[in-house]
Amino acid sequence: MTNLVAGATGTVGRRIVAELLDRGRAVRALTRDPSKADFPEGVEVFEGDLTDPETLVAALEGVTGLHLITFGGPYFTPLETGPRILELAREAGVRRITVLNGGGDTPLETAVRESDFAWTVVMPVEFMANALSWADAIRESDEVREPFVDRLSAMVHEGDIGAVAAVALTEEGHAGQTYLLSGPEVLTVKDKTSTLARARGRDIALVELGRDEAIAQWREAGQPEDVIGFLLEVYGNTPEVGRTVNDTVQRVTGRPARTFDEWAREHAAAFTA
Repeated sequence: MTNLVAGATGTVGRRIVAELLDRGRAVRALTRDPSKADFPEGVEVFEGDLTDPETLVAALEGVTGLHLITFGGPYFTPLETGPRILELAREAGVRRITVLNGGGDTPLETAVRESDFAWTVVMPVEFMANALSWADAIRESDEVREPFVDRLSAMVHEGDIGAVAAVALTEEGHAGQTYLLSGPEVLTVKDKTSTLARARGRDIALVELGRDEAIAQWREAGQPEDVIGFLLEVYGNTPEVGRTVNDTVQRVTGRPARTFDEWAREHAAAFTA
């Protein structure tokens, strides 16, 4: 029983590959650039692009489980190719499909939900890996500059996202489910920076930015205006779902969701000069 993971070089994709390997399953990794794949021995790497479904034919041969993402191409455009991807998957004999939710309704996810596959949608809140966006500033100046520092997040470890997807791809009982995933605690930006400081053994100064200062910083970093608008909304008024702890990881995988402290210790080197 072979599983094909699209988006395999991404933050979550790599963790799905690792979880499937740990379960002793045959794994194929789909990537636009195999030369940069760098997967463990035993992973078959296939070149392919979800924006061009015909490139998936060889990778899908003999596959029973398929993990999909909802965006593709260099600009992360919502995929419109879902119907053809599913047609090829059906021809190949795929039985189970997981989809990593892209933060809202997307054509590919809709196509999967309306299909007759045994599908599961994995819907995480904020990734703990988002903290890596602070790594350069912390290494260079021992500080984090952010607005809305009291905002709340029940951020989830990307390894737990991968674990839930791997369970859904390899076990019965998950068809037709949408799994909302959180971590085990609700954190402020202050909590996160304090945790990172402990993990790396050096203090981190937290500088709270006003709205205009934040906009200027994001523009300087090259963020598009629509992204800036999204950040202001989600940071200034975080939806309840993003700041509420649930027990999905525990229920699906049988093990507790990992804490941000665990994540910070795993990645301490990224924040250390």
